[in-house]
Amino acid sequence: MGDLAKDINSKFKNNRIKALLNIIYTANWINNCQNEFFKPFGISPQQYNILRILNGANEALNVQTIKDRMLERSPNATRLMDKLCAKNYIQRLPSEHDRRVVEIKITQEGKNLLKSIPNNLNNDLLKNISEAEAKQLSDLLDKLR
Repeated sequence: MGDLAKDINSKFKNNRIKALLNIIYTANWINNCQNEFFKPFGISPQQYNILRILNGANEALNVQTIKDRMLERSPNATRLMDKLCAKNYIQRLPSEHDRRVVEIKITQEGKNLLKSIPNNLNNDLLKNISEAEAKQLSDLLDKLR
C-alpha cells in the first residue's frame, strides 16, 4: 500500500493538505497508468473517452456535446478529434440543420478498436479497495466538489 509521505519524502501541515496533495498525486498516478495502458492501441485516454461517448450515443454528436460529456474537460478536444479522424476512427459530417455545425460520428474502425481494448484497466487500478471503500471514496470526492 502506498504512503504519500514516503513516496514524496515530505511532511504535511495537516491532514487536509495531505488529502489534497494525495488527490493530485493519485490523479497523476492514474493518468500515467492509463497512458501506458492505451499506448499499444495508439490512442490517449482522452481519445478513448471520445470514442466511448460517440459509441454510447448511437448517433452523431456536435463537438460541444462531446466536450460537455468528457471526463476531462479538454481545451484541445478538437485536436484530439482531428487525430481520431486521421486514423479513421471518427468522421465529420455536416449538420443537416445548420451548415455551421459539424457533427462527429464513430466509424466501424473506431467501434472495432473499442472492442479490441480490454475493459480491465479500472479493475486493476481499484484492486486494493473494496466495493464499500470505493463507494465511500466516491461519496467523499462528490462532497469535496
